[in-house]
Amino acid sequence: MRRAVPAAARLAVAVGLTAFILWKIDPAAALDALRHVDWRFIAAAVGLVLVDRALMAYRWLVLLRPLPSASGLPFRSVLRVFFVSTFVGTFLPASVGGDAVRSVALSRHAVPLTDVVASVLLDRVFGTLGILLVAAAALLSAPAAIPAWLPGATLATAAAASAVLAVTLLSATAQRTAQRTVDRLPSGRLHRLGTDLLTALARYRTAPAALWNVLAGSIGVQLLRVCQAWLLGLALGIVLGPAAYLVYVPIILLVMLLPITINGLGTSQAAFVYLFGLSGVAGGDAFALSVLFVALGIVGNLPGAALYVSGGVSGPSDRMVRSAG
Repeated sequence: MRRAVPAAARLAVAVGLTAFILWKIDPAAALDALRHVDWRFIAAAVGLVLVDRALMAYRWLVLLRPLPSASGLPFRSVLRVFFVSTFVGTFLPASVGGDAVRSVALSRHAVPLTDVVASVLLDRVFGTLGILLVAAAALLSAPAAIPAWLPGATLATAAAASAVLAVTLLSATAQRTAQRTVDRLPSGRLHRLGTDLLTALARYRTAPAALWNVLAGSIGVQLLRVCQAWLLGLALGIVLGPAAYLVYVPIILLVMLLPITINGLGTSQAAFVYLFGLSGVAGGDAFALSVLFVALGIVGNLPGAALYVSGGVSGPSDRMVRSAG
């Protein structure tokens, strides 16, 4: 019952936001735009979303390499966990639910949960940092219509996030401070988990090449998503240059990460309509673009759906994992 209430609340937020946006725009115009899409651009966007999913899986594999407990895992098992958890996350709050499924599922392959959590945490942190860095760089070509506060806020956030990440991962002083904080916890399971998690994170201090690799992959994923949105805009006949997409899409992706709705529904529609409206895109067209963008993400999760049906997160030998979805 406790879980049902938050789920119902997230669904209510998604429905409420979507209904509000539809009330503010012309729904008939959005429907008409969707009816007349150019499927050639849709197909190209689908091709790119498959590439970005593969790059995301590779990024996580790189993060698992510094962990001795995960170094011997079969490649196919890791990929199955990644793609199935991504699919299951479609029905959970933003990206948080999928990350939880991924952590629990891989821990069933004799990998300590704290090791898996460390890899998933860094995967999420570097993914968000990639969005911020792309957004900050894009401001060099930002449209004049964007709010005056946005460039400074984005640059400051990207700089702060980069500094915090560097200090947290590379500073021995930060590691000792965190350990002293954990040592204040009562001895027991919580204290042990905190210590094990810090030990797992500390292993990445000796793997800078892997971290740079992951950061480059994260930036690549975000650029692919910008290209996907641009192709979807072309499919709808939206006359807007790539520079605007380079500025708006990273901000929209950050909004979609907020764990207040299911799969970013509602929040993505509001962000698309507001931001693209700054560049003169009609509300109906911007709403249609948001629908296609969310749908494209669901299409990218379909390989995970096929794997889920064929045996759950861990494969045909462990069908009990199906309950995690």
